[in-house]
Amino acid sequence: MKYSIVIPVFRNAGSVPDLLAAIGKLSIDLNRQMEAVFVVDGSPDNSWELLETGTLDAPWPTQLLGHSRNFGSFAAIRSGLAAARGEYCAVMAADLQEPPELVLSFFKGLTAGECDVAIGMREGRGDPLIMRVASRLFWGLYRRTVIRDIPPGGVDIFACNRRFRDELLKLDESRSSLVALVFWLGFRRKFFPYQRRKRLHGSSAWTLAKKIEYMADSMFAFTDYPIRLLIKSGFLGVLAATLLAAVILAWKLAGLIEVPGYAATIIVVLFFGALNLLGLGIVGTYTWRAYENSKGRPLAIVARHIFNGKGGSECCNES
Repeated sequence: MKYSIVIPVFRNAGSVPDLLAAIGKLSIDLNRQMEAVFVVDGSPDNSWELLETGTLDAPWPTQLLGHSRNFGSFAAIRSGLAAARGEYCAVMAADLQEPPELVLSFFKGLTAGECDVAIGMREGRGDPLIMRVASRLFWGLYRRTVIRDIPPGGVDIFACNRRFRDELLKLDESRSSLVALVFWLGFRRKFFPYQRRKRLHGSSAWTLAKKIEYMADSMFAFTDYPIRLLIKSGFLGVLAATLLAAVILAWKLAGLIEVPGYAATIIVVLFFGALNLLGLGIVGTYTWRAYENSKGRPLAIVARHIFNGKGGSECCNES
């Protein structure tokens, strides 16, 4: 099997007929050398039954996986990638908001050896204005605090060769970000621009609560930005407390403060409050380093291996 297409499914019953039609067209375009791996992530609708019936007599190989409950789209993608048998794997959205033909561009770049991972880069989206603004703010914050080289519009779909897929699956961290892991791995990347389509069936499960949870998971798993912010706040707090203490002490000596104990109380509260914030940041730094070491991520990944000998040179990009 040369190509595998992984499709996470959650509340996509309305999209199943169009989805199967799109997969069928892709199979023809890929000369029947592809398989489809559907991962139903604990969907409460009848997505499983529709897929089971719709793929029964499909002219292309199919795998249908079902999670015991809803674990999230990233977990579904991982399950699909682990089951995929293709030399090249692509992730495709079940709601068809990402154009299916983008997968063909992914595979073309991968098979030509242009990259190890192909990433869809949104240049526009057919969503309502408020959703576009919210998305821009979300991914802007994500770029600033987590992954700086992620596209401004974020990442929803990608494709990779087997070497990249195997390395990605080795990173079995819980409560992490699959998208951030894709960028953390490195390798040769190539971006493919596209326009995101308007959703035709159902509503998005990507709620505000899930976005906040995803942002928190990404920040705690990939950056010490909150700790650095805490340390900076602590330093500024100590400096401000020192200046205010000097002002209050001067007022006290000048007789402008008549309440007994006021100056001493304010000085102590300001100074030790700021000092406590600084201390938390320092302790947090050591905790972060211990947490980083507990993840078990490899210190380096060999993406290419060149042999130079009597038999000539050989470069291996695939496992």
